[in-house]
Order: sequence, then C-alpha cells, then structure tokens
Amino acid sequence: MLPLGDKMFYKYEIHQKNKEEVLYLYLSMKYEFANELAVENQNTLEKRTKDFIISNAIPFHGNKIYLIIDGIVVRVLDISNIKANLEENTKYSLTNFQVSIELENHSITKVSLYEFLMSILLNQYEETKPKEIYKVLGVLFSTYAYKYMKEDGCIKQQNLSIPYYPLSYYQKNLKNEVKKRTILHPLLQEIDGMFLSYKNDYILPFFHYSNDGQTTRNKKYPYLSSVKSLWDLASPYYIEIKDISYQEIYEKYGILINQKTNISFLKDEKLYINKKIYTTEEIKNLFQLKSNHFYLILYTNYLRIITKGYGSGYGLSIFGATEMAKDGIQYYDILKYYFPKCKLSKHIKELS
Repeated sequence: MLPLGDKMFYKYEIHQKNKEEVLYLYLSMKYEFANELAVENQNTLEKRTKDFIISNAIPFHGNKIYLIIDGIVVRVLDISNIKANLEENTKYSLTNFQVSIELENHSITKVSLYEFLMSILLNQYEETKPKEIYKVLGVLFSTYAYKYMKEDGCIKQQNLSIPYYPLSYYQKNLKNEVKKRTILHPLLQEIDGMFLSYKNDYILPFFHYSNDGQTTRNKKYPYLSSVKSLWDLASPYYIEIKDISYQEIYEKYGILINQKTNISFLKDEKLYINKKIYTTEEIKNLFQLKSNHFYLILYTNYLRIITKGYGSGYGLSIFGATEMAKDGIQYYDILKYYFPKCKLSKHIKELS
C-alpha cells in the first residue's frame, strides 16, 4: 500500500507474524534518516512513526513495527507504550469520529465526521471561492460536531445554518460532484481533528454572511469579539431596503403604527414601538429581514426598513473571510482574526 504525506516513508505493509500483526514501514532511500535512527533520538522516531500511522489512517492493531531499508530490518519499535495515545488521537479523526444527525422526520442517521463535513462543503461549493474558505468552514463545523456530540450526543438538521444532506443526494443533484469532492478531499485532510476552543471547552462557532463593517459582541458568549471587517462594506448584502405600508403592517402583523408613532431603540437589542417592547430578533423574524441590525424611518403612508448585513454579525464573516483568503491569508490566520480570544488546536484528547 502506498500512502502519501511523509518523505521518510514511502510504503507500508501489515503482516501476521506468530499470530500477531506487525507493521512494516519502508524508509525512502532519498530521505536523510540517519539522525532519526540514532539511539538518542528514539522519541523523535516514535513520534514520526505515530504521526505517519495517524495521518494515513493505517488500520494497524499490533504493537511491533519493523523499519525496512533496502529489504533489511534496521530497527524494531514496540509501540505498546504509546498505543493508548495513538488510539486517542485517531478517535477524533475524520474517518473514526461518528456524528449522529436528527433529520427533519425525526429519524437519526449516523455518518463519519468526514461525510458530515463533505456534505457541508459541497453545499457551499463555488469554483470562484478560494480553497482556504473550505478549510475555515471545515474547522468551524468540526468544532460544532465535537461540541454537540459531547453535550447532546446528536445534531439537529434543522438547527444547522448550512443544511446536511447525504452524499448520495449530491451524486444525483450536483453537477461535477466527483470533481468537486476530489478538490475538497485534501482540504479536509489538512484540517483533520482541528477545532476552536475557549478556556478548554468547545465554542459555538458562530458565523454570518456579512455585517455592517464590524462583528458583534454578545455578553452570553465571552469568546466572541468585535473586530473590524471593512471588506463587508462591499458585500451585495451590505444594504437592504424594504418599504411596507402601515395598512399592510396592521393587516399582516397586527401592529398599529403611523407617522407619529413613537419608536425608540433601547439597550440589549430591544426597541419600543407604540407602548410595547420588542427584541430586534423578533422584528427581524417578523419582517423577514436579513439581520437584526436595522433602522426604521416613518413616512406618511409607509415604514421604511434599512437593514445592514446578512446574519447575526457574531463570529466569522463569510464575505470578509473570503476577501482575506483572496488576498493570500491562510485559514488559521483568518480564524485567529475573527476569534482572537480562542485557541485553534488539533485533537489529542477529549476536552474537560
């Protein structure tokens, strides 16, 4: 078998020897391996070997590893002492970690994290999008999966901001599906096991499509920061204007207002309309606005609603992140920019 991803090894084989699995790793003659084979560098050699097994998802369950150069066994490793750590690492890998999803009909389907993320990325795939955006989304939805599987043991399909569909759906309904999966596959491999955390716990990885030039804080989520996102000022969703007659507002929503109505914005995302207090989220949902950052102007016969941005304004801006990626910024720096209080990690063990 010929896996990729390490210049030190070019091939592996698994054989039965005395009723025990033995892993044969073949070292490349082109690689300078003298230092790793030195006795004093045993830990380095074990780490390189372990990383190779994990990154290539080698289905090895024994303890002995033979290192082969030009057909000769040059070192035998006993990895029983690092086996538990190795198994813990692979537990959260794309292929091993299982995600339970409650579908709209309330049935439960179980898929690998790889299939879950591939579905999300296929849903968002556009040829013009830079590849780093798919890595960003991969980390966000990996974090989402780890968090909800740990806390609830399940993810609800209707709560996903990007819907999940089985891969068979894309095979039937997505043009050039195989080509797109081929492009996305190595991107997912690169972020395998990665997640965002705050104070040693998974975060809710908020994102939105665009904002008014700055992301929004929320006291409920201390890991959210307000950062400038001036790229969003060029977003097609930056401004949306809706004009609704007072008569339509009364007939559809039962709210009686006119040009003289007292409307005041209060603290904590609330507003006062005609002796009643509403949250901005309630108004957003009522009038089907793209965000809860809006302005109200009373005209003689109608209400004008000017909305800025698309989404909650929390966390990462997809539009801003896309513009950053177009400028050559890597996925980890994009995540660091929008989540400056959070830590980007690769899974070694479960978080407390």
